[in-house]
Amino acid sequence: MKRIFTIVTCCLGAAMLLSSCGQSPKKAAEDEAVQTEVARQDSLTAAAKLEAETKQKEIMETIATLPAEPQFDLVTNMGTMRIKLYSDTPKHRENFAKLALSGFYDGILFHRVIPGFMVQTGDPLTKDAQNKEKFGTGGPGYTIPAEIVEGHGHKLGAIAAARLGDKANPMKESSGSQFYIVVDEVGCSHLDGQYSVFGEVITGVETAKKISQVDTDPRDCPLEDVKIEKVLLVE
Repeated sequence: MKRIFTIVTCCLGAAMLLSSCGQSPKKAAEDEAVQTEVARQDSLTAAAKLEAETKQKEIMETIATLPAEPQFDLVTNMGTMRIKLYSDTPKHRENFAKLALSGFYDGILFHRVIPGFMVQTGDPLTKDAQNKEKFGTGGPGYTIPAEIVEGHGHKLGAIAAARLGDKANPMKESSGSQFYIVVDEVGCSHLDGQYSVFGEVITGVETAKKISQVDTDPRDCPLEDVKIEKVLLVE
């Protein structure tokens, strides 16, 4: 009886050993595949991080060498506007340059246009039509301290930062990315001293006027896309 028990035990042990040996190569291959994929993903993540850091460094180096009042071409599907940024609104100047150079504005829509008033853009949510109910609420996740400078009024072609109303925003802090372009000085004159005007259109203001005339829905959003295709630094 003792011998039989020993034999049975040995057989079971051998069976378990054989079973274990039969699964090990497959399991090892699966583990190796998982480890390889993890290493690949880590490599891609590291490469993407390095690329992003390199690009950010290049952008900041470019900003450091910008002229006092840099110029950009705002290229839209309805024409091009050349704009300049004011030197005495440095926070807005640097922020706009950083976003423009990083491609943040590429593909963003004019989401609010009102004839006799202004045209507004800069909301990254407008890149996805499914966000339409939220158009006008998006941004980069931060605000900019107000830079309301005497002498920078809402003249034709003035560029000013959008912002939340005074009740929610008593310090008049600007949206991190949304801005508007004045298409009628009289219609916007009441905004003087209330919003940060940080630049102006120097050529192509007719494009802004043309945008203001497109058909819109009840929320003043164009029925057909009016898009910023790209923003280019004028060297």
